[in-house]
Amino acid sequence: MTRRVFIKAGGLALVSLGFAPSFLARTVEAAGRQRKLLIAIFQRGAVDGLNMIVPYGEADYYRSRPSIAIARPGASGGAVDLDGFFGLHPRLSPLHPFWLDGSLAVVHACGSHDGTRSHFDAQDYMESATPGVKSTRDGWINRYLQVEPDAVANPLRAVSLTRTMPRALQGRAPTLAVGRVDEFGVRGGMGAGASFEAAYAEAADRVLGGTASEAFDAMRTLRGATRGRYQAAHGADYPRSPFGQALQEIARLAKADVGLEVAFAESGQWDHHVNQGGATGQMANRLDDFARGIAALARDLGERLADTVILSMSEFGRAVSENGNRGTDHGHGNAILLIGGSVKGRRVYGPWPGLRPEARFEGRDLAVTTDFRDVFAEVLVRHLGVDRDTGAQVFPSYGIGPRNFLGLL
Repeated sequence: MTRRVFIKAGGLALVSLGFAPSFLARTVEAAGRQRKLLIAIFQRGAVDGLNMIVPYGEADYYRSRPSIAIARPGASGGAVDLDGFFGLHPRLSPLHPFWLDGSLAVVHACGSHDGTRSHFDAQDYMESATPGVKSTRDGWINRYLQVEPDAVANPLRAVSLTRTMPRALQGRAPTLAVGRVDEFGVRGGMGAGASFEAAYAEAADRVLGGTASEAFDAMRTLRGATRGRYQAAHGADYPRSPFGQALQEIARLAKADVGLEVAFAESGQWDHHVNQGGATGQMANRLDDFARGIAALARDLGERLADTVILSMSEFGRAVSENGNRGTDHGHGNAILLIGGSVKGRRVYGPWPGLRPEARFEGRDLAVTTDFRDVFAEVLVRHLGVDRDTGAQVFPSYGIGPRNFLGLL
């Protein structure tokens, strides 16, 4: 079997690898090293932050959304009160216990100062952390991995539970994208793994044979660490949706002690131009899946949550006023959620600009008062331990420093 035939056949499900398979064998060296964990979640499609984190204390919110606004706390289908002004959408109620115990915080009116309303561009800018610059090669998480290199080059240090590599993890540092942990191996019928391994053992190409042997060793290591049916802890009940199952896989890897430091997952279908709904409907159903998945993950991690930050993001928000189709069009400012043991919760952070027409961005959207990089940078510095000079390499052309931090951690 030649190298070309093997690559064309796609026998190994080592998806979106940016490094040589020989590094995989080093995974075992990273086991047993307790480290901080960042779990990044991207809500693709631009979630409506005004209905997710409801400014029920703002009269203009209700004037602008006659059919899709979330009622005030206490009413049927009303928001879950947070601080007397903001409330959670009722379908986010599974996250309320984390607010009460101080591990959930919100940053509102947050986003990019670039005014694009393109999903593609806005996602690219947020994942590269260079708003307005399309030429950036690496994602911000990958740049973090580059400037804070791992001593054993562990490829399971950064894993995306997605079919393709997200922009945030693309770059020169080793990262892995895989749909499911049990797919990390050889695809094919019964005996396919043994057949490929035997073929590589006899390969005339010594380099190919050697790296393949290490790759098979790494697969066995991971399978050994995650063998058997996964049983969530502490009564955690994950949704059966792709998003819920991805979060379960992240918990599985985090608790398997394979050196995981950054995990990534995504939730889609947030682009509700038509029939968005209020307390019920399309968006409510998506929020239900989102909230139950994150609540299960946080509960399942147990004591590990003390060393974890779960960070949600979306490319931009929605217009303040509902449109003629009882939906919302592309907007600007939005809400970011953080959950973790070191999070200073029970607070909605960031200056609130208000929803009066004269206070809106371009007369229609929630204005941005907090740069999303203020949040990302604080997580890197105060959670993952990056120093200021190193952080400047992760966020080029951005003045990283405590003066920009909100005090989230």
